[in-house]
Amino acid sequence: MDYIWLAMGIAIAGYLIGDGLKNFKNPNSKNILESLDEDDEHELIKESNVHHFIGISKEDAKNLLNEHPNIPHIIINNNVYYPKAKLREWLMKLGS
Repeated sequence: MDYIWLAMGIAIAGYLIGDGLKNFKNPNSKNILESLDEDDEHELIKESNVHHFIGISKEDAKNLLNEHPNIPHIIINNNVYYPKAKLREWLMKLGS
């Protein structure tokens, strides 16, 4: 059983070293976690689900949305959607 863990550790280390060498001459390349965040760039959040993304209660989210009408949003068929990446940026600016 110990050899299985050793083999898995060597395989993971090999992958990480190979990935690092692949991007050695390109310091602006994105790592695995940054590439996963790219998927969020075009994702839309329904107004009813914003509280999950922000991590607050529904009532607090409604009050926040009413107090700040300048939050980036899109209206499609009378439904309000918030672009995930833009909402994240707006929250970061609000927090600083």
